Amino acid sequence: MADNGIAERVPFGVGAAAGAGAWVLGYLVTYLVASSDIQNSLFGQVLEAAEIGTWQVVGWVFYNAHFVNTNVDLGFFGSGATNAIGGDGGFTVLLYVVPPLLLLGAGLAVGRAAGAGSLDAANAAVAGASTVIGYGLLSVVGVFLFATESVTPDLVTGILLGGLLYPVVFGAVGGFVAKATEGGA
Repeated sequence: MADNGIAERVPFGVGAAAGAGAWVLGYLVTYLVASSDIQNSLFGQVLEAAEIGTWQVVGWVFYNAHFVNTNVDLGFFGSGATNAIGGDGGFTVLLYVVPPLLLLGAGLAVGRAAGAGSLDAANAAVAGASTVIGYGLLSVVGVFLFATESVTPDLVTGILLGGLLYPVVFGAVGGFVAKATEGGA
């Protein structure tokens, strides 16, 4: 059987949809875990007075789950970076496993859709890594969507780490797992 090239063998549209779905589902899981605590805290009341929505703060936490810091610029009072996961008063460290697990699942689904059993391991991994299309796009949009005048997810790591590295690595592993578990050639 002749190899028709990776572009014809990998369902990039499925990869984009799976990546976007993993990103949205990851945000929703983070919202379910964090929103109540945010709304019921003194910090949440201060944010509400500043007209910063809970949905934006959850976005910061979602980027934190990718090891992306939240940059805070308080003008005269200084600036710094923070992460709301772990530590005293932080959200559960289990949020760190949400993006990798969802991307592994997305990569596995794309690998299966590509017929990973008939692909070599490298092409199955590329199929899984195609989740970067949707996940990366939403990660770029999210960095700007969740930004406020003084608080924002870190632009560089939000895009490079959260939007590119995570989906490429975990999606590729998912595609490889699809190959390894599907059997075939």
